[in-house]
Amino acid sequence: MRLVLPTALALFTTLAISSPAAPLDDVYRLGPDSEAQAGVPRGKVTEWAQLPSQAYPGTLHDYCVYVPAQYDPTKPASLMIFQDGQAFLRLTGDYRVPYVFDNLIYRREMPVTIAVFINPGRKPEQPVASAADWGDRSTNRPQEYNALDDKYARVIVDELLPVLAKQYNLSANPNDRAIGGASSGAIAAFTVAWHRPDQFSKVLSTIGSFTNIRGGHVYPDLIRQTERKPIRIFLQDGVNDNRGLRGEGAAQTYNPERDWHAQNIKMVAALSGKGYDVNFTWGIGTHSNKQGGAILPDMLRWLWRDYPRTDDARDLSNRGLLGAASAPAVTTSP
Repeated sequence: MRLVLPTALALFTTLAISSPAAPLDDVYRLGPDSEAQAGVPRGKVTEWAQLPSQAYPGTLHDYCVYVPAQYDPTKPASLMIFQDGQAFLRLTGDYRVPYVFDNLIYRREMPVTIAVFINPGRKPEQPVASAADWGDRSTNRPQEYNALDDKYARVIVDELLPVLAKQYNLSANPNDRAIGGASSGAIAAFTVAWHRPDQFSKVLSTIGSFTNIRGGHVYPDLIRQTERKPIRIFLQDGVNDNRGLRGEGAAQTYNPERDWHAQNIKMVAALSGKGYDVNFTWGIGTHSNKQGGAILPDMLRWLWRDYPRTDDARDLSNRGLLGAASAPAVTTSP
């Protein structure tokens, strides 16, 4: 079943815009869920650490961890891993995940979840990924994120998860684990879940690059040809994303395998046809993170909508605002 969230602008017609420009993305603005709110317990983010890679010898991955204020080491926490971590972590950026997690966890709109922000692999002498350069020109990002093999899944499952398990009490249930990203980070997240649905059952994709960068355009066919996997996914894209056009006038050519939006549409059709738990929204934007950031809280609510919670009219313990682990939950009488 297709659900369209009320905060997203869904378009079902072709817009006659010859030269999409950044102002199209400016209509998407962050809401209060993406800002620090008074009285909401703040999670903590660790310092960046480096993870040497065996899957990609000679490279390392920079990562850091968000730990919600409500995390209790005696209880297994949910887990969500963001590719291009620097972009999703930045509190002045488009996603601002720590603020979003703070607010949603406080209101019990998602479970107590540890977030990991991991950047693409790089050699020690290469620069750290940044807002100015996510790594396409200076790291292993193009190969790691866009290839369809299981090497990057090995980075996450065989290299990162064991390190995290030594430091945090994490649920081993794939239903308690999500993975997400933007652009090439989105296809990377899907590829991890595709290869390892025993580890991750939820995927968040914004402006996903399911295109022929390293063969990602074949995913719709692979989905149709393969037995359905236990994956839930939310895809966001804009009708003015990269459309596979090169040149101008009579010399202009079109490559459907490099049409980001057309490929996202094909992904939804294939996933829906196989009975996947899929949601999507198409906005008016370009290859930008503006809409994805604006609707991130709603995407997370949808992905985590059925996380286990007790519901008893006589029990207020799970119906109040969730305070920090060291403090009791705030409850109100009905």
